Amino acid sequence: MPRILTIDDEKAIRFALKDILELEGYQVDQAEDGPTGLDLLIQQKYDVVLCDIKMPRMDGMEVLERAQKIAPDAAFIMLSAHGNIELAVEATKKGAFDFLPKPPDLNRLLVTVRNALDRSKLVTETKTLKKKLAVSTGKGSEMIGTSAELGAVRKAIEKVAPTDARVLITGPNGAGKEMVARQLHQLSPRAAGPLVE
Repeated sequence: MPRILTIDDEKAIRFALKDILELEGYQVDQAEDGPTGLDLLIQQKYDVVLCDIKMPRMDGMEVLERAQKIAPDAAFIMLSAHGNIELAVEATKKGAFDFLPKPPDLNRLLVTVRNALDRSKLVTETKTLKKKLAVSTGKGSEMIGTSAELGAVRKAIEKVAPTDARVLITGPNGAGKEMVARQLHQLSPRAAGPLVE
């Protein structure tokens, strides 16, 4: 279930947003000011953050800037009763997903939240695919270590890789058989081609 955090000093707005979003099936947490919101962002992963701009103790723009370091994947939707184009542009430049006037139009709010969730999902999927791609292309799979045994494995790989010999790699689970296979492939004349697993 998607998690949403609302950061707003106005209790009525916070509770109205919570009620609306929970009816849509979202899990919603609340913070009455910026520092409390940042603490929650440290403790929990949120998909979307609805954040007021004008708040005591810490304004929404500062919350947005600090949150970029704490929770870079959270989509921020900034809210302001004193909204203008310049403020919206500034918020977007600082990393906000969108900017809505306060109180927000219900339909626009829900559409914006859905769009932000779609973006968050795409960001997560992209990171996952990049990790898988790095593994499948061998990036990040270098054999690290200085033991005599690993040195012997490296020498065997370097000796066999340039040949057309077939190689059988055996060993228990977690021993690094796939890593050895990738290393063999990278050092072989066929390195430009795909590694079939």
